[in-house]
Amino acid sequence: MNLQNVNHLIHAYRIAPWRVQRQWFGSALLAVVVLAMVAALYLNVTSRTAIAGREIQDLTAAITLSQQVSSDLQTQLASLTSADAMESRALELGFRPTEPDEVEYLVVPGYVPPAPVDLSSTTLPQLSALTIPPEFNQSLLDWLDETISSSRGIQ
Repeated sequence: MNLQNVNHLIHAYRIAPWRVQRQWFGSALLAVVVLAMVAALYLNVTSRTAIAGREIQDLTAAITLSQQVSSDLQTQLASLTSADAMESRALELGFRPTEPDEVEYLVVPGYVPPAPVDLSSTTLPQLSALTIPPEFNQSLLDWLDETISSSRGIQ
């Protein structure tokens, strides 16, 4: 830029000082708008987080209430199906204990009782001293004796 152009710009600002004021006002307004947008974004994120936290609290309370109701129902079921309660209801309905001479067993042709389940450890492979590597058969005292003997040169 030459000196004439600089003088022309300075003269233009002297004639219309409102241009500088308008630039400052525009910059300040832009800063206010940016700050308002950041604040609105922060408020949006914070409110969504608070809503999600409240929903979690509500769901946790509902789970706890459901667990309490389930426990109450299990307690009621246990008391209703106890031996004493079942016996008293059966007696009220007219049932009575059977006598040994009243019991009749039926033989069902073709019925094969299920084989008993064998849970013994005989089906597992047994490890013998021959299948275990010799490193695992040596005791600490044997190892110590072997180490001392080899360090002295005695075999």
